[in-house]
Amino acid sequence: MSATSNSEKPARSVDTRLFIAWAVSVIATLGSLYLSEIKQFLPCDLCWFQRIFMYPLTILLGIAYFKDDVGIAKYVLPLSFIGGGISLYHVTIQRIFSATGNAVACGKVPCYTDYLNWFGFITIPLLALIAFIIIIVMLWGIGKTPKSSN
Repeated sequence: MSATSNSEKPARSVDTRLFIAWAVSVIATLGSLYLSEIKQFLPCDLCWFQRIFMYPLTILLGIAYFKDDVGIAKYVLPLSFIGGGISLYHVTIQRIFSATGNAVACGKVPCYTDYLNWFGFITIPLLALIAFIIIIVMLWGIGKTPKSSN
């Protein structure tokens, strides 16, 4: 009986990690839709690229969670790394380049536009970066975690 409970622990851990990654992607997707559709904040080009990499995660991670598919990590992690890289670049533009006056516009709305600024440092690109990092941390090594046999 103890062997059964030991083999179920990794499966529960994997399920929890998949669920957290999926929940973060859903919250990030709904948050970005709320800010653009309800609050009428126009996204800059870099925000659009971040959305391009976040929105599919909601669908892919949701399917993976409900199908208990840990193999999804090899498909989702590249999207998360690329989206996180874009977010990091966007945060850099907002925080460093706009402070020095060397920021460039990347479309109709400049990439350094700061619609949201909580506590003086939490911005929309930073929230996206945090979401991508959480997803990466939750999925890192998930495919290598032993699962219980059915």
